[in-house]
Amino acid sequence: MNRYPLWKYLLILTVLVLGAVYATPNFFGESPAVQVSLAKSTAKLDPALLGQVENTLKSNGIAYQAAKLDLGGVKVRFADTDTQIKAKDALATALGRDYVVALNLVSQSPEWLHGLGALPMYLGLDLRGGVHFLLQVDMKAAIDKAAERYVGDLRTLLREKRIAYLGVARDGQTVQVKFKSAEELAKAQTEIQKNYPDLTLKESDNGTEKLLIASLGLQAQKRIQEFALKQNIQTLHNRVNELGVAEPIIQQQGVDRVVVQLPGVQDTAKAKEILGRTATLEIRMVDEEKSDAATLQNAAKGQVPFGDELYVERNGIPVLVKKNVVLTGDYITDAGPGLDQQTGGSVVHVNFDGRGARIFKQVTRENVGKRMAILLVEKGQAEVITAPVIREEIGGGRVQISGMANVQEATDVALLLRAGALAAPMDIIEERTVGPSMGEENIKRGVHSTLWGFAAIAVMMILYYLVFGTISVVALGVNLLLLVAVLSLLQATLTLPGLAAIALALGMAIDANVLINERVREEIRNGSTPQASITAGYERAFGTILDSNVTTMIAGMALFMFGTGPVKGFAVVHVLGILTSMFSALLVSRALVNLFYGYRRKIDKLMIG
Repeated sequence: MNRYPLWKYLLILTVLVLGAVYATPNFFGESPAVQVSLAKSTAKLDPALLGQVENTLKSNGIAYQAAKLDLGGVKVRFADTDTQIKAKDALATALGRDYVVALNLVSQSPEWLHGLGALPMYLGLDLRGGVHFLLQVDMKAAIDKAAERYVGDLRTLLREKRIAYLGVARDGQTVQVKFKSAEELAKAQTEIQKNYPDLTLKESDNGTEKLLIASLGLQAQKRIQEFALKQNIQTLHNRVNELGVAEPIIQQQGVDRVVVQLPGVQDTAKAKEILGRTATLEIRMVDEEKSDAATLQNAAKGQVPFGDELYVERNGIPVLVKKNVVLTGDYITDAGPGLDQQTGGSVVHVNFDGRGARIFKQVTRENVGKRMAILLVEKGQAEVITAPVIREEIGGGRVQISGMANVQEATDVALLLRAGALAAPMDIIEERTVGPSMGEENIKRGVHSTLWGFAAIAVMMILYYLVFGTISVVALGVNLLLLVAVLSLLQATLTLPGLAAIALALGMAIDANVLINERVREEIRNGSTPQASITAGYERAFGTILDSNVTTMIAGMALFMFGTGPVKGFAVVHVLGILTSMFSALLVSRALVNLFYGYRRKIDKLMIG
């Protein structure tokens, strides 16, 4: 009557084993560590980096517990935070700018658990702390970037209006347009004032040429700076979301600074790299007329032709690229990694908006047979990713960028382009780890309160329900184990509200067992046999348990949908706790009861108090 089929026992056993495996890493704790990774994803990781890191630490007399090289770089564990900080300073000095050296926390759980994907759950700033960055926005660069955009816009406008001009160039934060005659200058001045009212125009004459100097007014500069700050904050939000960081804090500080706090971040080096990068695309034309061997040799010696810049492609071949930018990453609407159908190499698929698509179509139409250079610009340093020959006019606004070193680089570049280019470069001027805001003692009290609550519930249940109470306590422990395992498997961020949700989940789980035990008692008092009482107790309590949990889950889902920050964190743990409590109360406890009583042919009395 009270026997589970074998497959049910195997299912429960499998869930318990998996729960134990994925919950175990949370009990090993973490060690302070330093992570060393490449500053640019385009570079290749040298296996000799591990030896270089170890030699640097030994030469500085810094003791470390373990050092490991993986795909992300080198991670070195230390006994305390003081040694960790000394090691970071020493490694940053020795390795230079080619590497990112960041503070980190590394789990002490065994490697075989990591191989199974069993990782500890993240903890919020209020529990474990996290990483704090203070970034400085380069407002001057924002104005320079706006002036650079006006160079292309003015050139396009003058061509459309068929106004003859000698040249358009940026001089600092102004744009200079040269004309032969005053008549053409007057026409241009009228059209520019009509189409670009933010520009302040000033005439000048150097004797041989007529100059029209366009500069941004003070109000326009202020508006550009405010927009740059807001766009950078939005871009940081997008990038942090791409990293999968839960409950980040990104907010403005002053007129040109941004505070970023990442709770529960473990790969701080990756976070620092993504936040600090200012990658965007620039599309320029290769100077075919000056690409002969003699000119390239002279350019390599420093004699670069006027209007050009010398770069080296990834295959080591030098190339002269015109300074004039025909298209930038500002027009990108989407980007994603992919594979070239012909070569199988890693590529990035880029989609331009309507205006960008029109510009790209016009450029490719006018330069068929010529080479176009696609540059990736990071922190003022440009690199030619690829420089293909334009075979035909390209419309539609979708471009495939080849030349990626590997899938990881294609993913990183697509992430940065998709999240949006920074409106102005930012430098990390402060980086530090943040300790728990409530203090270690208060955190211990919060954990101890949960443990003492569990112990009090266990004593009460065992005294009141005897064997059935013991089974309920075991099921309650299984519920806590599975809840921790699910949070770890999802890599969720646990905060103090999440701890409160765990305590609530324990209360609701034991409430289900109380309903079952009382139902069994009631059946016994009504004269049913012990075996029939067990069956009826679980079956008749199921409806009540389901109704109460579903209504509570609806409230939790509403909190998740409409809440923010800590409220949403509470809702996530609360909903997961409801699911695990139903599994433990209805299946695990029933399986234990069946094992204890199910195979007895005759039972005179149930030990249920």
